[in-house]
Amino acid sequence: MAGGWAKDGAVSEQIEASINDELARLKSRKSHQGESRTHCAECEEPIPEARRQALPGVKLCIDCVRERDGIVQARGGINRRGSKDSQLK
Repeated sequence: MAGGWAKDGAVSEQIEASINDELARLKSRKSHQGESRTHCAECEEPIPEARRQALPGVKLCIDCVRERDGIVQARGGINRRGSKDSQLK
């Protein structure tokens, strides 16, 4: 049910593309590289063995991750696909 100059299904395609972009961003953020540290990179507390095996490449202890996750990181909210409705916010 596209209107104007958009082809049928354009809105669905835009939503799907936005979801795929966000999933790709989350997957790349979640990928860990290298060996796990035995001690936290920020507070030097020991990282439990179970955490190191569950998350290969882990660098932070649970407390530091929770503290960091509490901080909201602003991202650009520009819709690259150019929908007028999404840019009016």
